[in-house]
Amino acid sequence: MANVAENIVQTLVANGVQRVYGLPGDSLNAFTEAIRVEDRLDWVHVRHEETAAFAAGAEADMTGELTVCAGSCGPGNLHLINGLFDANRNRVPVLAIAAHIPTVEIGTNYFQETHPQELFRECSVYVEYVASPEQMPRLLEIAMRTAIEKRGVAVLVIPGDVASAALEDDRRTIIRRTRSATVPVDEQLREAADLLNSAKTVTILGGAGTAGAHAEVLALAERLGAPTVHAMRGKEHLEHDNPFDVGMTGLLGFASGFRAMSNADVVLLLGTDFPYPQFYPDDARFVQVDIRGEQIGRRHPIDVALVGGVKKTCAALLSMLDQKGDRHLKDAQQHYAKTRERLDDLATPSRKGRPVHPQYLARRISELAADDAVFIPDVGSPVVYASRYLTMNGRRRMIGSFSHGSMANAVPQAIGVLAQDRARQTVTLSGDGGLAMLLGDLLTLTQNDLPAKVVVFNNSSLNFVDLEMKAAGLVPFATDLENPNFATVAEAMGIRGIRVEDSAGVDAALTEAFAHDGPALVDVVCDPQELTIPPTIAFEQAKGFALYAIRTVLSGRGDELLDLARTNWRQLF
Repeated sequence: MANVAENIVQTLVANGVQRVYGLPGDSLNAFTEAIRVEDRLDWVHVRHEETAAFAAGAEADMTGELTVCAGSCGPGNLHLINGLFDANRNRVPVLAIAAHIPTVEIGTNYFQETHPQELFRECSVYVEYVASPEQMPRLLEIAMRTAIEKRGVAVLVIPGDVASAALEDDRRTIIRRTRSATVPVDEQLREAADLLNSAKTVTILGGAGTAGAHAEVLALAERLGAPTVHAMRGKEHLEHDNPFDVGMTGLLGFASGFRAMSNADVVLLLGTDFPYPQFYPDDARFVQVDIRGEQIGRRHPIDVALVGGVKKTCAALLSMLDQKGDRHLKDAQQHYAKTRERLDDLATPSRKGRPVHPQYLARRISELAADDAVFIPDVGSPVVYASRYLTMNGRRRMIGSFSHGSMANAVPQAIGVLAQDRARQTVTLSGDGGLAMLLGDLLTLTQNDLPAKVVVFNNSSLNFVDLEMKAAGLVPFATDLENPNFATVAEAMGIRGIRVEDSAGVDAALTEAFAHDGPALVDVVCDPQELTIPPTIAFEQAKGFALYAIRTVLSGRGDELLDLARTNWRQLF
């Protein structure tokens, strides 16, 4: 007779799950033992449970299929939470096994006791406590189906004694995602079409929901004479082979995307939850398409709401639309060309002996990487440079913590990408702060033979936080980092390590790392004073920089202003 843990493992195998990410512990013993004796399920041993959750989320993002992570009781499963928040907000299906203390001790303030079903509630679409083996395997089936259908995280909290208990019902149910098409009714489509037809100028803003709808969005843009702007999670789906593309808007974007939005009478939002209301134009009207009705109108008041998948809704809407002229589109394209030229002018080598411009580093990563590479930027300034300089082509992928915004996501997510496809080139754009935060999981790369290419934007600071303080008129505090030579650290961990201290060494280092048959880390010394300027500068930000300058001088750090001006003269003037 199988026990609960054995049934879980066999059900996972039957459903095509090939690996579990985690860290062992005594409350997980029954589960890890069941994995040990099952050749069809691998245990990916990580050094921190947060990494396990990030990796599971990344694998789910790449494949669209259910993935699994596990943590032992108390602190073990608490470490999963940050990565699970990320997976849940990215809407990818992950099952988390959260081991619990012995059943008889629950409620006694026992060693490592927590209440995980309450702690995981906010970062999941389903969480349940398994108090008795009689609840299984039904709760497992519910958890799996909920994660798959709702595209989110499901958590089963299981005490170790329950996991090892005998199970009466040893069925193994196959859970497959249902397939359906959701399209708004003709009456609502006509309402949207009437608004779009009456507008002189239309701009499209697309997000992650445009995945698989590239042709349909472009057909809509052509009919409406509409420039297309993309949010960060829409970049990989909309940017490539798109004559209507005018870049990004928002904090990570640049001026042309912001202008295209600002000059529109109507903005058509397609599968996006773009979060920054200050970048939505005040005078425009809005049509929003989203598969989840509850998402509509969260960021800006909406004139017409359409609940449906982007692909089918765009196709249904197209026949109702009149052909528009291209004056607005051409204006946006011309502005984009100028903006793109200015951005590319910043991506140049620095003078000999000076730290590398991060724009140049990001551009060379894009130009030297494989045509089907997976790029994973850390949150902070690497995301800015990824958004502006990595080129998508329809085969490349770019994933990250774009909704949750967590530091230290890049290497853990690379683990999840490579665990399911070791042959696919996977390149992280790692911040020095993010890399150091989960530095131990570089060992996961060597232990599991995962050939990640880790490129470190090493500016010895929490650079984006530093910029935020300057924009608020504050003298940066507690943002400096005293870093080791990360290449030397990598070598000590069994990873090929390469140090780059000026632009002349960038190409050779990247070429060597990308060709290396194994994990490689390129530690690039970048200019800490480089400003990541948003597409529009609010008065408050300009005032903040002026206050920062005054306070910096008064605090005796005026030499920083000289470095700042010297570094950014080329993009300010």
